[in-house]
Amino acid sequence: ARKGGIDPRRERRRSPRRDSIPFDSRHQFMATLNQVEGEEAVIYMKGSVEAVLERCDSLLGAGGEPAALDASRVKSEAEAMAASGMRVLALAVRKAEDLPVLDRADVDGGMTFLGLQGMIDPPRPQAVKAVAKCREAGIEVKMITGDHALTARAIAAKVGLDDAVPATGGELEQADAGRLRQLVSGRSIFARVTPEQKLKLVEALQAEGNVVAMTGDGVNDAPALKRADIGVAMGITGTDVSKEAANMVLTDDNFASIVAAVEEGRGVFDNLNKFIVWTLPTNLGEGLVILAAVLAGLALPILPLQILWINMTTAVLLGLMLAFEPREPGIMSRPPRDPDTPLLTRVLIYRILVVGALLLAGAFGLFELELAWGASEAEARTVAVNVFVMTEIFYLFNCRSLTRSARELGFFSNRWVLGGVAIMLVLQALFTYLPLMNTAFGSAPIGLASWGRIMAAAVLVAVVVGAEKRLRKKADGGGPDHGFRKRP
Repeated sequence: ARKGGIDPRRERRRSPRRDSIPFDSRHQFMATLNQVEGEEAVIYMKGSVEAVLERCDSLLGAGGEPAALDASRVKSEAEAMAASGMRVLALAVRKAEDLPVLDRADVDGGMTFLGLQGMIDPPRPQAVKAVAKCREAGIEVKMITGDHALTARAIAAKVGLDDAVPATGGELEQADAGRLRQLVSGRSIFARVTPEQKLKLVEALQAEGNVVAMTGDGVNDAPALKRADIGVAMGITGTDVSKEAANMVLTDDNFASIVAAVEEGRGVFDNLNKFIVWTLPTNLGEGLVILAAVLAGLALPILPLQILWINMTTAVLLGLMLAFEPREPGIMSRPPRDPDTPLLTRVLIYRILVVGALLLAGAFGLFELELAWGASEAEARTVAVNVFVMTEIFYLFNCRSLTRSARELGFFSNRWVLGGVAIMLVLQALFTYLPLMNTAFGSAPIGLASWGRIMAAAVLVAVVVGAEKRLRKKADGGGPDHGFRKRP
């Protein structure tokens, strides 16, 4: 109106609103009752072309007189506008005589068609890239809108969704459960959809075994947002009801932010998995060493206080550094993880058992070997403790990726790991050679030969795990991380 030289405030004073019928997505129109200055009251209507035309029996001629309405021509013009990506509103009017209030029955017919208004809301450039990134990551994107099918198709084409025939709300209304599941599996664009149908679409997608994220901003979107596995409300344009029903709120109303969240989530999950795969062999190895000594009736290779030292220092200085591991290359190129897949797959459990067994063999074997060669129990235990720590350091570099080598990732790509390892080496030197630490933890200084055997045990673990990775990767054809399914 402002672009057309009309002052909205002046028009509101000249034609104040007395009553209204709010927009309802089921009826797809809204109407107002206005008292025009110096004239009788009139009813104005705006809504979808179909909803308005079926209530009109004439159109406003060029001279302001009623004229015959050619509905097919109006629809043709609306379709042409919609095909260019415009959202099209139809406008109508009729005299209201002396109506005190406006009821839905007052607008069921007798309206005079005024014309069409086209608005375009082009997709953001980031959305185009985000949709492409979703598809690369095995995430299907479906567009659900109340707009005309041609408008939906034109906008969808701009973001890379190229359905030849969008599904409409009419089709969804007539479809039984089987047909509905076919539609949600085979179509990416849904137009003229009501809020109730949005809920049905979510349920049909879930029935097909999909994890569904649903976006919405209106009050009527709340049921679908609540039913979806992840309801995403708009932070700027969203209503309070939609935000309350959602699991997540987009503060920038940007679809690309959802994709960024998926990418970040995959990175966090990866790093959590890496930490678990790194820390469990240590606990397993410590338990096996104690159990083996007890069953064999031999001296304990490591004391409880020394176990506490290992767990306390390595968890903070080594394991925690995996939280800062950058996202691996191609993290958004692999299929979604099957929700039914356990956190630890068979491959990872096998790796944990192998490393735990090697820790048992290295720590227990070198402890007994040091005693056989005349070392004191304190010296032998110091060797066993250092086997655990040095093995964890070497194994840490292997755990920076569950499939790739440290060389592929880049040795300096996570400087936090290097810093943690440096501090850990200093602390372990103090544990071994500082008299105060020797007294507190029952450790003792050891010679270079012992260090050589410790390093050999640690390197052996790194070589075995690295070889297992290469063989596994070759067997899988260089595929994605284990636990990720092939189909989206």
